[in-house]
Amino acid sequence: MLTRLRTFMEVYRQRSISSAARALELTQPAVSQHIASLESAIGRQLFERHVHGVTPTAAADELAADIGDRLDQAEAALAAARARSAELAGAIRIIGNPDFLSEVVAPQLVPLLEAGMRVRLQTAGRDEVLHNLIEGHCDLGISAFPVQDRRLRSELIRTEPLIAVAGPAVAARILAAEDLADGLAAEPVLAYTLEQPLMEGWLERNNLLRDPVSPALIAPDLRGLRALLTVGFGWSVLPVYLCHSEIARGELVEIPAPIAVSQNAYFLVWTPSALRHPRIAHARQTLIWSLAQTSSPRSATTDAIDADAQEH
Repeated sequence: MLTRLRTFMEVYRQRSISSAARALELTQPAVSQHIASLESAIGRQLFERHVHGVTPTAAADELAADIGDRLDQAEAALAAARARSAELAGAIRIIGNPDFLSEVVAPQLVPLLEAGMRVRLQTAGRDEVLHNLIEGHCDLGISAFPVQDRRLRSELIRTEPLIAVAGPAVAARILAAEDLADGLAAEPVLAYTLEQPLMEGWLERNNLLRDPVSPALIAPDLRGLRALLTVGFGWSVLPVYLCHSEIARGELVEIPAPIAVSQNAYFLVWTPSALRHPRIAHARQTLIWSLAQTSSPRSATTDAIDADAQEH
């Protein structure tokens, strides 16, 4: 029965017999047989078949609600138990944006590597991360956005302050301006993407967004922005983990937020079926624990805001 329920939940999430078969590493006839057997056992139809997939019936919705995450939790517990007694050798494929993988995730991989695992890091944007996980091309993913897809599970692993920074000379000109918004507008802007979610989020939160931002440079890797900032060109908004060392060395200067520091949340993402493999379940738990224990040094703006709150 456990096997049939596992198959049912995968078909329910995927809305597809063929996609569920790939995720479960079964044939499509085997998946169809599991569903038919379960329908016979409960005496109700669970899915309506269509050319491009299946649609759950009310009975399927009720059964999925009754099961909830309990099946995933039970399988994760079994996988963790197997991992403690089984050989953990094998490759783990982790996908995410390049700067976070390199600067934050890579140093936390030592316990997995020392346990004999082989790790394969792959860089990608948000949509590619989710696609590769769903299709089974990668085992674990990192996303800087909440995950809404019902085929995936996620857990918050880190909340990172976002601060405005520039080289010392550029920061001095910005901070010397009578109006901070004017000072920022007078200098070139470096952005992560054309949508500029980091930049615009910081400006909006601090009531500094007056005109549309036209970046001088757009780069898909935040380390490229950091490199330009440290040679004295432009200003940008970066997560603290990418610039705290440069600030400590005097290569970059924080431009204090007049109202509040923005935050960026990072999530570890996986498919429920991936946790049936002991090494993936072990790697997931190790990363959740290790990344939750690490954080960037606090920014000057964060300290100042906290100090002011304590005074009042």
